[in-house]
Amino acid sequence: MSIALNDLQAMHLRRLLEAGLPLAARPYRQLAEQIGSSEEQVLDQVRRWQEDGLFRRVGLVLKHRALGFRANAMLVLDIPDAEVDEIGRRLGLAAGVNLCYQRPRRLPQWPYNLFCMVHGREREQVCQLIETLLAEHGLSEVPHQLLFSTRAYKQCGGRYAPPLVREAAHG
Repeated sequence: MSIALNDLQAMHLRRLLEAGLPLAARPYRQLAEQIGSSEEQVLDQVRRWQEDGLFRRVGLVLKHRALGFRANAMLVLDIPDAEVDEIGRRLGLAAGVNLCYQRPRRLPQWPYNLFCMVHGREREQVCQLIETLLAEHGLSEVPHQLLFSTRAYKQCGGRYAPPLVREAAHG
């Protein structure tokens, strides 16, 4: 068993992982070099974090606009509170839905409590997908809106680690 990372190394590793794995044959070795540790220490830490439930998996964030998916829309629905968990789970599993989450209503102006993000190449394709999705799930008559993106300002994975002491001091 290898020696555990110190607190600063662990925090630095979390920040580096949030930015994404390096595109390298041995990404964990490259991360280890950046934090002054061994590849084994980095892998042990990642395993511990996974066992502790800090994360479930390592994923991939695709830059969908760069891939030609320029018709991006948020479907917002006003779902009865007693049904939102069930409908949210079903829509979250539906093909074409990339994100699905519940948010509080902001009455009286904003009655919507379920949000689904859909990406497509053409606006008509997204509209057809949403129409089919609503029909298949018996939601065509539920109050909803389809909000298309007009401009992207930022896209990245989640950021949760606090800044490193050096970054905070030299901001």
